[in-house]
Parts: sequence; structure tokens; C-alpha cells
Amino acid sequence: MNTFGNIFRLTSFGESHGKAIGGVIDGFPAGIAIDMDFIQNELARRRPGQSAITTARKEADAVEFLSGIYEGVSTGCPIGFVVWNTNQHSNDYDNMKEVFRPSHSDYTYTQKYGIRDHRGGGRSSARETIARVVGGALAKLALRQLGIRITAFTSQVGPFKLDKDYTAYDLERIEDNPVRCPDQELAKEMADYIFKIKGEGNTIGGVVSCVVKGCPIGLGEPVFGKLHAALGQAMLSINAVKGFEYGRGFGDMEMKGSEQNDIFYNDNGHIRLRTNRSGGIQGGISNGEDIYFRVAFKPVATVLMEQPTVDINGNETILKARGRHDPCVLPRAVPIVEAMTAMTLLDFYLLNKTTHL
Repeated sequence: MNTFGNIFRLTSFGESHGKAIGGVIDGFPAGIAIDMDFIQNELARRRPGQSAITTARKEADAVEFLSGIYEGVSTGCPIGFVVWNTNQHSNDYDNMKEVFRPSHSDYTYTQKYGIRDHRGGGRSSARETIARVVGGALAKLALRQLGIRITAFTSQVGPFKLDKDYTAYDLERIEDNPVRCPDQELAKEMADYIFKIKGEGNTIGGVVSCVVKGCPIGLGEPVFGKLHAALGQAMLSINAVKGFEYGRGFGDMEMKGSEQNDIFYNDNGHIRLRTNRSGGIQGGISNGEDIYFRVAFKPVATVLMEQPTVDINGNETILKARGRHDPCVLPRAVPIVEAMTAMTLLDFYLLNKTTHL
């Protein structure tokens, strides 16, 4: 299960402290101009060491394409790529080799496979998401031609959260602060809080929201291929994600159906909706309105303080983690959420084309 997608497919490989992270993308349309600077900038948004509130690991995360691109244009052949790891501190994990870290995959990986790479979490590390961001950047380049724009942003960190609908904020300003929140004053409070949590050796979670504009009507399949189900699966595959909610989700549970329904009207010959509580998807199929959803991230499991646990033989012990870790994944998770959204939408766009003559 290292492959994502149906027609547009990404197969990723690599571990946190291995030689590289990489992937192969199949099903990418031919003739798409490949903007290398854009792809590298997307990786820069995800890379470690970008601010005082992220992990201190320093990686250039420079992508090297191996195939599928000729003279700056996609050929329709498989696109192979690699990002070399250059700044591993594997010795930081020596004390974890025979100990199960609380809330990590150490125990489940050991039980399932009988072996695990303890260095930085191996394959379970969020460093694996590099491949997703490359795939998502390519998908974004294709979606641009369709007028589809994807914007994710941090909407909550711990107790600090946006109190208005996304339409009340200027989403063009999310890169104006290291938290990637559109409210600049709240972003400062979030950043200060994350820095305080980091100083305590602790971690904190929150929510990333995402908005898709320009999505055409008709993406999504009946019953088992619903668009919101695919987006939910994509988001829940991201490290540390604990919840997915689209449209108003849990927010309108006190409302009656007559109050919650999105009412249709005729807008100069075009059928529109007066409200968008459905989140741009009805019956599992996009309806042309904005798609919006929220993704909940738990606090990072690795805390730099003593915690009780057991070793591989079941003996109770105390673990104090070392190494370089994010006190909050939200700022670096924003481009990952966008990437998974882009790959899902491009895949479903290509699927939709196969259903029409």
C-alpha cells in the first residue's frame, strides 16, 4: 500500500534516515509545462528548519527528476524523482532501539513485520510526505490549466482558533507568517504559544482547513467512489491526522433539515446555491461551489520529556526522547494537505473523463 491513486498514481519509497525519499508518478498527462521553481518552492514550504517553531533538522530537500520530463514538458511517461537525505542524526535514536515510544508506530510495526527502523521512525516518519508534496506540486500544475486553485491554512493551534468562516479572511496572506494562518494577529499568538510549548519539551496539535475554488461539476463517483470519501482517505493517510470534516460537518448538528439545506436558485440562466453548507459536494459529486474541509492533527507523539513505556520484552522503563522534532506539525502540514487534495482532484478529473464519450 505504497501507491496512491487510480489513474494518476504516486508510488513513494524511502525512510527518514535512509539515503533518500522518492517516488514514481504514473498517469500524469503529457504536455504539461513543468515549473521547477514552483515545485521546489512547494518543497520549501514543507521542509524542516524553516522557522523557530519547526524542527531544527536542516535539509535542502532539492528534488531531482529522473524521467518523464523532456525540455520542461511532461511526456506522459512515468515521472521518477528523488530527494536525497543529507542531515540525519541517527545516533539521537540509539536509546529508542529497543523501546516503544508512546503513541508511535513502534509497537504495531514490530508486531506486524517483526522488524522496524527505529531511526526517526523509518517509513512511518513524516519525512515520507516529501514524495506527496512533489506529486501534489505536479498535480497543481495540471489543475492550473483547469482553473482549479487549492489553498490550505492553519485555522487552529491548541486553544487558538479562527472564529469566522474562511470567506472572511484574505487567504492570499497565509505565507506572511510562519504558522500559515490568514489572521496575522492570531498567527502571532499561535507562534508564541508553539514556541512556549517547544521550550517545555512538549507538543501541541490543531486544525488545517482547506478551500478548493474552481472545481468543475461532476467529480466523484456514486456509492463507493464519492469525492468527499476520497478526500477523507487522502487526509487520514497523513501522519498525525485524527479527523476529517467537510462542509459544515459537525457544526450544524442542532439545525433542522429545512434550515441546513442549500437552496437552489437561477442566477441568470445558471443554477447556483444560496448557501454552501454541503461544502461543494452533494451525493459524493462536486457541484461547482467551493469545496472546503478541515483536518485535525494530534500533537506530535515525540515529546522531549520523560514518559513511562515498555521495552521490546515488555519490561517497564522510562524513555526520554532526544533529537530534533516539531513541537507542532501544523505549519509544515499545510502544503501536505494541499498536495493530497491536488492529487485526489486530478485523479478524479481523469476518472471523470473516462465516463464520457
